[in-house]
Amino acid sequence: MSVPYEETQLYKIRHSLAHIMAEAMLERFPDAQIAIGPPIEDGFYYDFLLPQSPSEEDLKWVEKRMKKIIGGNHEFVRKEVSPEEARAQFGKQPFKLELIDDLVNGRVNEMGEEIAAPASTLTFYTQSKFTDLCRGPHVKTTKEINPDAFSITYKPIAGAYWRGDETRQQLTRIYGTAWETPEELQDYLHRLEEARKRDHRVVGERLGLFVIDQLVGKGLPLWKPKGAIMRDTLERWLRQVQIDNGYSPVVTPHIGKLDLYKTSGHYPYYKDSQYTPIQVDDEEFLLKPMNCPHHCMIYRSEMRSYRDLPLRLAEFGTVYRYEQSGELHGLTRVRGFTVDDAHLYVTPSQLLDEFINVVKLIQYVFSSLGLTDFRARVGIRDPKSDKYVGSDQLWEQATSAILTACQQLNLPHKVEEGEAAFYGPKLDFIFRDALKREWQLGTVQVDYNLPQRFELEYVDENNSRQRPVMIHRAPFGSMERFIGILIEHFAGEFPAWLAPVQVLMIPVADTHNDYANQVAAELKKYGIRAQVDAGKGRMQKKIRDAREEYIPYMCIVGDRDIENGTVSVRLRTDEDLGAMSVADFISHVNRVVADKAMELK
Repeated sequence: MSVPYEETQLYKIRHSLAHIMAEAMLERFPDAQIAIGPPIEDGFYYDFLLPQSPSEEDLKWVEKRMKKIIGGNHEFVRKEVSPEEARAQFGKQPFKLELIDDLVNGRVNEMGEEIAAPASTLTFYTQSKFTDLCRGPHVKTTKEINPDAFSITYKPIAGAYWRGDETRQQLTRIYGTAWETPEELQDYLHRLEEARKRDHRVVGERLGLFVIDQLVGKGLPLWKPKGAIMRDTLERWLRQVQIDNGYSPVVTPHIGKLDLYKTSGHYPYYKDSQYTPIQVDDEEFLLKPMNCPHHCMIYRSEMRSYRDLPLRLAEFGTVYRYEQSGELHGLTRVRGFTVDDAHLYVTPSQLLDEFINVVKLIQYVFSSLGLTDFRARVGIRDPKSDKYVGSDQLWEQATSAILTACQQLNLPHKVEEGEAAFYGPKLDFIFRDALKREWQLGTVQVDYNLPQRFELEYVDENNSRQRPVMIHRAPFGSMERFIGILIEHFAGEFPAWLAPVQVLMIPVADTHNDYANQVAAELKKYGIRAQVDAGKGRMQKKIRDAREEYIPYMCIVGDRDIENGTVSVRLRTDEDLGAMSVADFISHVNRVVADKAMELK
């Protein structure tokens, strides 16, 4: 059994370095106000209110000073203090004073995370000349930190609102990364550099897939033709897979009456992530934040029999969520996105089999895209939290169904408290990409709550009315986020079946343009996405341009090809497949596409 991150030596190193960075920053900027500095997944950060933005030279100075502090072999000393002592210590630090008040009143802990129990005593940690309000843990002495295994200059500084509230001060966030050895640091920095090269925002712009225009709005991507082709290809494929598995397509509007989401319980539960209601004709409407209430109303539109179940409703439904501008990120964090949503309405006896079939479908979708490195997470409710709805019995039934399905599928999984949806437990798929970064993709959720809230019924074999169970599922999750992840995973070199342009015809000279256009037209008749580069310029430059756009196949045509009715085929990998008849080339490409092959051949 793995040790929780919070109990590892690496966590202690990173937490300790956050304090050391704060100490060095206060030496560089004596008038700075300090906020919080927690460890994070790959390092740490600290938030400051500074008199001016730190320069590159400032950060280099701070990093050098941190190394010197580490070399001093300072002990991290823990001390319990009263609220009065804490206030006296931080009399000139308003952010710390606010945290102290919230700690004493039971609103947050030292990390600013919400809690319930008021604190009668607080804890300090002191190293060298610096003291911070902190619950720990830390290394015993700075000697445990390798001064050559961390960096604070690897990443640009960022802005962060105090307490994540856009109405509060914007602070300067300085990130650091830290590891136990210099080799681990260098490996991480190498992966970061590779990630920058794969950044979907950069690759997407270069390949002409999407654009985000400030006049349209932050977090609202516009899909350009090539990106739309890729998106449509994914949608059409998954839509057919779903139809083959007994799903029925539905379409729902982009808005709904506010009462709909009050009935479902989503409003005001998710009020902060939803847009302000729209007043129309003395009624309030809401931009659709999720699809499930609409699907419940489709179910409720007619009386159902047990013979009608399972009922599988699927929609590529666009929803809208308010995200703080500082959290928006290309396609992976947006305000308007399309969910490959489906909701299954089943009898209790059908639940297990249907859940298993949903998981199998998701596994098929992932494997078809070459996404094979993933793990499963079973999210259950936190028994100490009051944010969940529904009876204990129904939660136990839903959780048991998910765990039983995992066992029957021999699906390795980890159970995590607090990761459930507010209405039911769920199974999430966590995918690891080419750079070993983890992303949450598909999700499956069991829900006894919404059928109750919407009073959904079916007539059983004894002619009595019963309540169905609801399964929520989305293999991709968000189309936008999923494509953003695919861009970075493949670094823009998509498999042939997904590539927006599959074949580029390259005439050797202008005299070969007509033949190139003729062949391209023939390829299109067979469903192959082909274009012709009939522009001015040397053939070799056209080949280089095609490689940079990651077009899978290049067909170079000259006099001999016209004479023989062939195309000279070259892969983007620069492998030369030689001359093929047009018919043979069409068969070759369509076979690669039909097989969903990950490698070009």
